[in-house]
Amino acid sequence: MSLFSIGLSGLNTAQTALQTASSNVTNVFTPGYNRQLTLIGENTFGGGVQVNDVQRQFNKYVATQLNAATGNSAALNAYSNQVSQIDNLLADRDAGLAPLMQKFFSSLEDLAGAPSDPAARQGVIGTADTLTAQFRSFDSYLDDMQSGINGNIRDEVTQINNTAKQVASLNREIALAKAKTGEAPNSLLNQRDRFVAELSQRIGVDLVNQDGDSYNLTIGNGQPLVAGRQSFSLEAVTSPLDPSRTVVAYRDAGGNLMQLDESTFDKGTLGGLMTFRRETLDKTQNQIGQMALALATEFNTQHKLGQDLDGDQGEDFFSIGSPRVLPHDGNTGSGVTVEVAFVDSRQVSTSDYDVRFEGAGSADIVITRRASDESFTLTLPAKDGNGDRTIAFEGLEFTVNGDPDEGDRFQIQPTRDLAGSLENMIRDTSRIAAASLVQVEPDNGNTGSLVVERLSAKQGATLSNMTLEVSNVTAGANTYALNGFSSGMAVSINGGAPVANPESGINLTVGDRLAVDGVSFTLTGKPEDGDTLNLSEIAQASGDNRNALMLQSMQSLDVVGGKASISEAYASIVSDVGNRTNVVKANLSAQQGLAEQLTAVQQSESGVNLDEEAANLIRFQKYYQANAKVIETGGNMLDAILNLR
Repeated sequence: MSLFSIGLSGLNTAQTALQTASSNVTNVFTPGYNRQLTLIGENTFGGGVQVNDVQRQFNKYVATQLNAATGNSAALNAYSNQVSQIDNLLADRDAGLAPLMQKFFSSLEDLAGAPSDPAARQGVIGTADTLTAQFRSFDSYLDDMQSGINGNIRDEVTQINNTAKQVASLNREIALAKAKTGEAPNSLLNQRDRFVAELSQRIGVDLVNQDGDSYNLTIGNGQPLVAGRQSFSLEAVTSPLDPSRTVVAYRDAGGNLMQLDESTFDKGTLGGLMTFRRETLDKTQNQIGQMALALATEFNTQHKLGQDLDGDQGEDFFSIGSPRVLPHDGNTGSGVTVEVAFVDSRQVSTSDYDVRFEGAGSADIVITRRASDESFTLTLPAKDGNGDRTIAFEGLEFTVNGDPDEGDRFQIQPTRDLAGSLENMIRDTSRIAAASLVQVEPDNGNTGSLVVERLSAKQGATLSNMTLEVSNVTAGANTYALNGFSSGMAVSINGGAPVANPESGINLTVGDRLAVDGVSFTLTGKPEDGDTLNLSEIAQASGDNRNALMLQSMQSLDVVGGKASISEAYASIVSDVGNRTNVVKANLSAQQGLAEQLTAVQQSESGVNLDEEAANLIRFQKYYQANAKVIETGGNMLDAILNLR
């Protein structure tokens, strides 16, 4: 091989090496760029040198680990940004609910000190207005967050679809380029890996490299997002069970739309948004609603046990909404209505429920608690005269009218929007029932430990003065009899039908709830034969503060879920959200640290080092000059030979 050919091969190799180094330098700040390395080898056919490959410095394992770490970081960052807003809202010492609840119960204490004072009465109305307004404000803020999450989900889905299309398009271009030249262009490979990294920040994807050329990306339980040159779309759609909620559905190759469970998404910004909504936003809104329900129902119950300045029985002090019932879009039963009402606020939980009709005649309902994913089955009773079938569970009364088809579904949200419906109904100070209306108390001389709990009265209830005596107490005091009722009195046990001939005595079990002429109460403890129970209606007394004292004492009663006072329940919510915020921030810090470490590893292999590239430019420049000298030497030799003639 001549010196000309040898020198020319060196010039071409040097030129390629200089181009590679120059490309590295100019792309040092290009996102997703991977450093390239010129691989030089001996030309075994005829001598000289050749470029074996311009190799892209890309470590697939490190890239996969980095994408997973950045996906987790993006999810935690999205979660942290959202949960911090709720944490700041709840923990605000000035605008939070805790100081307003304290002011409300303090105003009741002032009322008890001066039950006929107009200023004290106006103070109760004023603090009640402020408290209920803040409940509504909290609910409105959380509703706005729900709407914001819906919008963010739609935006993320749009970006995911666009990026998936780019990956599929690059799969095609890379395959065509490789078919033409035998080598895949590094610039296209860099673009594709950058798009995969962007996808990982938005949604968790699994990557499979098919035949070393195409990238296949899957999500969830293996649904393909990109398969070779084809991409599949996600769609942000309205939930068929909750029209206020945006969920994600998958459009398969046959054009079918399949809703994906929210738990499918746990990585990337989309996963962070959905996890926050499912774990924190829904739960917090339900808990605030449960507090509003407990405040309204328990306060109303006690308020109706009092009498106002005009001697009238107290009315509902607060108004509160009802459970929200949402039918599934796919229900086929015609003319079916489902109504849900509260029967015992202390048993109402913060969980939403999915209800599915099953069995012959759809008589069985499978109820799933969404908070814990636990299910139980209840059988509806026969229809009553109105065509209704009613059954109670967990503090709720579930009534079905019509004939649902098997598979029909409904979602029940008992407390979701209740805080937004809480309002003070009392505007006239004279209507505050600070005095007692009825009284049901065990006699001081009783030898047993009979206790009256949860006293309440229906509007218009009247209670004649009477004394009831305990008899026929069984061993262990599980059952006993009460005597002393008058003929014609409306007496019922545990909400059942009126007892016939109550004057002959009624049999009770410890813990039964007794209703007498519209006044209801639960009897617990251990009665003994001869113990007496005094029932009386209290005459009008403007200076009486006994009901005001009972209203004020509600601050310490376990009325929320039967486990905590209103103040304790709120403190628990604040603590729960605060702990969750701290945990998310700690996890985010750890994931960001891991991502930074992996980024450093990735940059050490794939990143451009300007000092190294500057040295390469000088080195290959000299290499180029040396090969030019080889060609010059060959020319001089040829000239010398020609000059011999």
